[in-house]
Amino acid sequence: MARTESHPRAPDFRLPSGPGTSLSLAELRGKPVILVFYPADWSPVCGDQLALYNEVLPEFEKYGAQLVGISVDGPWCHAAYGKSRNLRFPLLADFEPKGEVARRYGVYNAAWGTTERALFVLDADGFIRWRYVSDPAVNPGADGILEALEALEQPGGVHEPA
Repeated sequence: MARTESHPRAPDFRLPSGPGTSLSLAELRGKPVILVFYPADWSPVCGDQLALYNEVLPEFEKYGAQLVGISVDGPWCHAAYGKSRNLRFPLLADFEPKGEVARRYGVYNAAWGTTERALFVLDADGFIRWRYVSDPAVNPGADGILEALEALEQPGGVHEPA
C-alpha cells in the first residue's frame, strides 16, 4: 500500500515500562499498535478509560494489536497504578524529559504539564493510520479504536486520520 502524507510514520521512542525496564516502539513493529496518551494515573476519567481498555483488550488482540498507555507519570507510579487496577498492558513513563514523546506526537499540554487525552492507531509498519484527541474530561471509549483496527484489515482500505 502506498504511503502518503496523510499517513506519517509514528515517531519512534523508548520509554520506561517499569522500574528498570523499557519498551520501544520499534520492538512492536509487525503488529498494529494502539497508543493511549492519558493525563495522569489515579485520575477518575483516566481510571475509567484504562479500565475499559483492559476489559476490551481481547477485542484489540483479535486484530493482533498491542495496547500501550503513555503518561508523564513515573515508572514507580505506573507500577503501583497498573498493579492496583490489574492492567494487562504496559504503561510507559514519558517522565524525563517530561512529555518529550507526547510533544513529538503533538499531544503535550504545557499549561497542565500533562499529555492530552489522545489515541493513535499505528499499522504494522509504524505509520499513523488514525488519531483522536478528546476533551480531557471525557472518556473517548473504544469504538473509534475498533473501527480503525477493522479498517487496517480491509484490502486496500485507507482510514484517514481524524
